[in-house]
Amino acid sequence: MRVFTCYFCSGPVYPGHGMMFVRNDSKVFRFCRSKCHKNFKMKRNPRKVAWTKSYRKAHGKEMVYDKALAVSAARRNVPVRYDRNVVATTLTAMKRSAHIHAKRERMFVKKRLSGKKSQQLSEAQKLVGQNVPQFAEKETVEEKEPSEPQEAQVVSDEEYAMDEEPAEAVKVPVAATKKRKNKKSRGEGAMDMD
Repeated sequence: MRVFTCYFCSGPVYPGHGMMFVRNDSKVFRFCRSKCHKNFKMKRNPRKVAWTKSYRKAHGKEMVYDKALAVSAARRNVPVRYDRNVVATTLTAMKRSAHIHAKRERMFVKKRLSGKKSQQLSEAQKLVGQNVPQFAEKETVEEKEPSEPQEAQVVSDEEYAMDEEPAEAVKVPVAATKKRKNKKSRGEGAMDMD
């Protein structure tokens, strides 16, 4: 089973899925869905469309180059005689490289998002600095009226239950209101058109 990559969004195109466009110069373009095919026909640049992988890589949202992936990508097309030890070491190396890649990707995302908090904090401080009079008025009002600390009142469950009165259930005819609306809309529609 061969899994192709979409020409537009770089997503996987599994067998029996997507579509293939062959240009007059016999260049083959494979698309995972009609959304990608239509964007290709509209001559849109995948690096400028925000949901594609090429956009994410070009704008620093995803890792561009990882040595762990480079090892798995360097495959040989030369047939090698089957050896159980080679297969076992290859499988462990594949699992290890996938683990390393996932760890590096997590660190990359964490590092990318860490700058966002400091940026938001600086924007908030800038906003507070611009609107100092609004915050100063609230502080002066609090200074004029010093409030005395009040003692908390403890109320038992019995006293709380006595204060409340049981509320009566209200019945609303739901089906009747729907019928009325339908009848009104049918009757008024014919008159509105005249």
